[in-house]
Amino acid sequence: MRKILFSVLILLLVLSLFSGCGKKEEKREYLLEKVGDVAIVQLYADGFEKLPKDEKILAYWLYQASLAGRDIAYDQANRYELEIRNLLEEIVTHSAGIPKELLDKIVKYLKLFWVHNGNYDSDTAKKFVPEFSLADLLSVASSGLKNGANFDVSDEKELESKFKKLEKPIFDINFQPYLVSKSPQGKEDIITSSANNFYEGVTLAEIESFPEKYPLNSKATKVNGKIVELVYKAGTEKEKPGLYAKQLSRVIFCLEKALPYAKDKQKEALGYLIQHFKTGDPSFFEKYNISWVGDDPEVETILGFIETYMDARGAKGEYEGIVSFVDKKTTKLMKDIAANASYFEEKAPWDEKYKKKEFTLPVANSMNVLIGVGDGGPLVNYGINLPNAQYIREKYGSKNFLLTNVIDADRKSSEKASVEEFGYSDEEKELDKKYGEEAGILSTALHEIIGHGSGKVSPDLKKDPGDYLKEYYSTLEEARADLCALWHIWDDKLLKLGCMSNQKCAQAEYYNYVRGDLTMLRSVLTGDKLEEDHMRGHHMIVSYLREKKKVVDVIEKNGKVYFKINDMKKMREGVGEFLSEIMRIKAEGDYQAIKNLVDTYGVKINTQWRDQVVKRAKSIDLPNYSALVMPKLVPVKDTNGNIIDINITYPKDFMAQQLEFSGRR
Repeated sequence: MRKILFSVLILLLVLSLFSGCGKKEEKREYLLEKVGDVAIVQLYADGFEKLPKDEKILAYWLYQASLAGRDIAYDQANRYELEIRNLLEEIVTHSAGIPKELLDKIVKYLKLFWVHNGNYDSDTAKKFVPEFSLADLLSVASSGLKNGANFDVSDEKELESKFKKLEKPIFDINFQPYLVSKSPQGKEDIITSSANNFYEGVTLAEIESFPEKYPLNSKATKVNGKIVELVYKAGTEKEKPGLYAKQLSRVIFCLEKALPYAKDKQKEALGYLIQHFKTGDPSFFEKYNISWVGDDPEVETILGFIETYMDARGAKGEYEGIVSFVDKKTTKLMKDIAANASYFEEKAPWDEKYKKKEFTLPVANSMNVLIGVGDGGPLVNYGINLPNAQYIREKYGSKNFLLTNVIDADRKSSEKASVEEFGYSDEEKELDKKYGEEAGILSTALHEIIGHGSGKVSPDLKKDPGDYLKEYYSTLEEARADLCALWHIWDDKLLKLGCMSNQKCAQAEYYNYVRGDLTMLRSVLTGDKLEEDHMRGHHMIVSYLREKKKVVDVIEKNGKVYFKINDMKKMREGVGEFLSEIMRIKAEGDYQAIKNLVDTYGVKINTQWRDQVVKRAKSIDLPNYSALVMPKLVPVKDTNGNIIDINITYPKDFMAQQLEFSGRR
């Protein structure tokens, strides 16, 4: 499972602690442009050029494999998304004669569409609409048709009909308003009220009574009144092709090209993944994950139908592709924490019967990302912990990654720090200045390695805890990992390991985490509920500490609201108490208990605070997101067309790169 730490986003972490002091830094362009509430940022991947040739060629083919399935993620988001994206891309690439003001509005909407892989905000899951009208779109499409745009129509009449069909999906804010809806209204359930394309014509009650054979990599729909699973698979001589067979065949082609450059264990894992994409068979994905966690290669890929945040049930996996390589300069922190996983397990505040006694040393590295698509980009998370299957984690271990060049790009693209605006006291601001950077990185590492990798479930559970906790599982697991980080960051062991310079790091992180619950409200522009799992988990923790444990005060000062911790010691006690209960709920599969906690503390927001935070964030030009322009890998070929090396370049043009990814450049 993965995590965007909102507190870390706000701090815009500095990696100088781990990369050396006093070194003069090369001047680079990071912040390329701003689009609405999004900063467009160039991602750099230092060290790639020093990789062995075979590792570079391996990375190139894995990069191409990730990219080959990009369209699948758009289709999974909503059945209209690919069609909308393709139409808009045809317009902007055949834009002669379009008035600049109107073209700028279309380009802005398209860029946000690319950022979020559709027209739903990645954090709030709410639909966003353009600043132009259907009439505007029809007029520019008509011009585009004359300019040679391919709208898959024969004439303007057919074009108008096509765009009319898309009027509600594009312009009606109340048509399929939420990508994921976990708090439905009226007669709707969490499936029928969600706009994603994992289900069609199916209700929650129907799917819960249906025995899914392909829970992660299928779409459930009705044929002749009966539910069927449409499986994402390329097909074989014996297996018929399934959904997106063409794209998955290209993924497989690229993976097969990568195989000669992979070492034995990685080759084995990729072989299982290829079989999974061919057949759709979950058993091959299981074998892939077991093989994958047992390997620690220099060039890494995360590829497939993995994270389930976009499904309200937490069952269907969204396509993602991430390729990265080990950042040797900064990986010591991760490995030191991983090597002491058993120590931190013993120090966990929950009942002994939920503590792991046998450990497979988790893989833990700092990584430099080369590409992220689908659920993996262009909004890229700071930390990753996989696989998600609880029994694999308990028996075989896990992999944990800190994506250092993503953090670095975010920091260096920042223009202003939010702590000056939202920090309550001079002490809080000073602690953040001195220790916020290392505290944020350390907290992310603890979240991924110790948080997601810790604990064991009751032997009475015959299935994965997610099967019992359903739509609340992802919220619980992200909250549990956050609480683990908040609990262990006070441990003196971290000082002895050299993972932090001073225990005041813990204070800085507590201030940061509580403040983050307030500042994240800037992305919830409408409504009074949270839908996204990380946000719900974060909000649940701070609300619990504020409302039940009374360790966080709400202060009004000069017409502005602040959160103030009134007792650090009692706050940590509250963290431990809440963490113990959250672990018990996971271990026992207690659905009603997590439902009560999330519904009570994790969903509702104070809209007056939100409105104020939005204004304050705008006043300091604080973006909600950083979307990345990925490095580009360029093959070097000999006279026979064989790849003999890979060069890396940095495009610095978000629009050009996204059009290239779509095959329009």
